[in-house]
Amino acid sequence: MIKRTQLVYGVLLTVWAVLVVWQAGEHARVRGSARDALINHAKDISGTLGVVMRSQRRFGVISKERLESALNALVRPGEASAIALLNAVGEVVASAGAPIDLQTKGLATGAHWGQRTVTLMNLVDLGTNVTAEAEATVPTIVVPRGDRFGPFGTNRPPPPPPGPEGFPPTNAVGASNAPPRWRGRDRPRGGERRPPFGRPPWMSEEEYKAMLQKQGVHSFLIVLSTQSMRAAISQDLWLRLIISALASVSVVGLGSAWRNLAKSSELEVRLVRAAELNARLKEMNLAAAGLAHETKNPLNIIRGLAQMISKLEDAPAETRQKSRDIIDEADRVTAQLNEFINFSRPREVRPSAVALGSVVGEVVRALGHDLEEKAVRLQVQEQLPRVEADEQLLRQALFNLLLNAIQAVGPGGEIQVTAATAGPEATLDIRDNGPGVPAEHRTDVFKPYFTRNQKGTGLGLAVVQQIVLAHGWEIECLANQPAGAVFRLSHLRLAANA
Repeated sequence: MIKRTQLVYGVLLTVWAVLVVWQAGEHARVRGSARDALINHAKDISGTLGVVMRSQRRFGVISKERLESALNALVRPGEASAIALLNAVGEVVASAGAPIDLQTKGLATGAHWGQRTVTLMNLVDLGTNVTAEAEATVPTIVVPRGDRFGPFGTNRPPPPPPGPEGFPPTNAVGASNAPPRWRGRDRPRGGERRPPFGRPPWMSEEEYKAMLQKQGVHSFLIVLSTQSMRAAISQDLWLRLIISALASVSVVGLGSAWRNLAKSSELEVRLVRAAELNARLKEMNLAAAGLAHETKNPLNIIRGLAQMISKLEDAPAETRQKSRDIIDEADRVTAQLNEFINFSRPREVRPSAVALGSVVGEVVRALGHDLEEKAVRLQVQEQLPRVEADEQLLRQALFNLLLNAIQAVGPGGEIQVTAATAGPEATLDIRDNGPGVPAEHRTDVFKPYFTRNQKGTGLGLAVVQQIVLAHGWEIECLANQPAGAVFRLSHLRLAANA
């Protein structure tokens, strides 16, 4: 049974551990999915921004006001809190939303996760790589509306007159010093692509590169709120915790149920064994009682013969004295056999209304010789209550208790019989001023054959306990003040007409 219990506990713990690990793995998967969903949302914003920049750009130049207006439309509370476009040296070219601490976030490529936000920079995976697109096609230059043609402002030289066929004039060696520009009907047709915008002819290469370095879009920075992600993760975490808690409660409940089942099975086995042992003890008890009863007959014969010998006038004095010793020993053994037979007798209670006062009076009259022999003063409370009890068994219990008290006190001792009522029950006390019972022996005095009196049989108080338990009462041995012992019978049910 122990091995089976250990196996069941091991299986339950294994199932619980697997379930908890599974929930932890699922939570990690949901956490990763929530992060991926947030990054995918950033991809959508980046793609939208790429479309806006391509639609608003003219000859590689886009108005800062238009771009920031589009950026402001992409900034929403609880989603994107800030968007910024940076140049090659990490300076902000255009931005929208809350200001971004570039010193704190750094300019490293990738994602920077904060407590409530995530900052994504140079999003090569987010639909539009602004830097790569600029390098592959036309560089995007962001300028304020008033300075949109600032690089071509009042200080620029006048454009040269157009050459034949609408082309700019050539230089001395016949090479064109500016990219060709198509006009009206001279625009290429049939799917031909217009040449991309390049460096203006009135700007040097150094000025053009400086312009791209300062106002060209090089990096894309977006700050997203992680509120939705944290809410999803928190909700999933609570769900996993509840599942784990329910699993723990279920495992503990199953373990407790199995433990109770094992204990119940073990208890049933013990009860069966106890029932078998009780049946054997009853058989042995009956056999012992029969043997004790049969032993009394030869003892009576021995006692009678000893009495005849002690009365012979021609018998020597020594013989008559030994005959009287035989009579005394036979009486002592007969008394022990009577006590044993009385102890082994089944207690069948037939309750009725009994007056405690009359029963105590009968017992006192039966013990009158013993009381007078030791000059014991016995005080019985007046008007003792009426209780529900078997009168014969109650008389026997009181006889043994009073005889025990008389044997305990010395010459001139005192014994008190008192009763008290509380609700439907009563309590009966038998007090004496003898030596008392030590605290370590106050429960042992009710065990069979335990006695502190050399002339006692050790069965008197055991018989009293049997009678008390058969009635459903309780008995206990207490200390009397200032000296002696108290034997208290409690939970005596009062008679209906008491």
